[in-house]
Amino acid sequence: MNLTRYSASDQDRWDSFVRDSKNGTFIIDRRFMDYHSDRFKDCSLLFHDGNKVVAVLPANISEDGKTLYSHQGLTYGGLIMSKDISQDKVLECFDLMKNYCLSELGVDTLLYKPIPYIYNSIPSDEPLYALFRHNAKLIARGVSQCIDTHHRIPLTESRKSGLRKAERNTVTIHETKDYHAFWSILSDVLTRLHGAKPVHSAEEIDLLSNRFPGSIRLYGAYLPDGTMAAGAWVFICGETLHTQYLAATDEGKRCGAQDKLIDTIISLHERDTKHFDFGVSTEDGGHILNSGLTFQKEGFGGRGVCYDCWRIDWNEEKNE
Repeated sequence: MNLTRYSASDQDRWDSFVRDSKNGTFIIDRRFMDYHSDRFKDCSLLFHDGNKVVAVLPANISEDGKTLYSHQGLTYGGLIMSKDISQDKVLECFDLMKNYCLSELGVDTLLYKPIPYIYNSIPSDEPLYALFRHNAKLIARGVSQCIDTHHRIPLTESRKSGLRKAERNTVTIHETKDYHAFWSILSDVLTRLHGAKPVHSAEEIDLLSNRFPGSIRLYGAYLPDGTMAAGAWVFICGETLHTQYLAATDEGKRCGAQDKLIDTIISLHERDTKHFDFGVSTEDGGHILNSGLTFQKEGFGGRGVCYDCWRIDWNEEKNE
């Protein structure tokens, strides 16, 4: 086996491999990854067994050239693997990566974010065993709440109450392309509650939604006067639907618009998805749990799925 560093000429081969892999999603497609290529120094890798690509790693290298990330611009992005790859071959991929980092890149550290199991089409935990073999340390663990849409846990009374409010207030839900209205709601919520800004701009939301119309959708909850009171920008990744952004105005929360929005999206996609993933409810690498968010998501039947980050110090391994 051998590895090569990704270049633009590999795009078609990369994207074709990701589509046929056992754990890749559209966010690993180069048309998604490269929209923010100016923010990161790409150092993605392709692993070959003879003339066949058996795995790829979406990755970037730090400004100081000492750390390889998989990938800072993605929620997850560990080793993307072919359906027939063996455990031995995955171990070999990690050995190749280690040698390449030390001898070619001068990289000391790998920060690795495995793909949560809910995004895999078939079992794909081979890299977790490889991380163990390389003495990887768990340095961050976020927890998301995820609904099994085929075996839903009943809603709590607080969520049922929200749905009743939405009916009384004649809240309607439909898919929309009003990205600027949603971005305005989202920006206001993040600024007031967290002193933060959305990772994406309204223009980027528009761009990516148009690039992946079947996989990225925006749903809005509307009051009778046509005002958007809540919105959800969702990613459909195979059998998992993920709410990348979810936000509501104060009025939208009071009138149950956000509750009806979530319940409607789940119902619309329950036949073609198996999981509804709300996204993490943690901060500071998982050391802080947002109990309010967790309470709301668990009220819909969401239960824990972890988003991890592991660290390998190559030099420590080299000296052992």
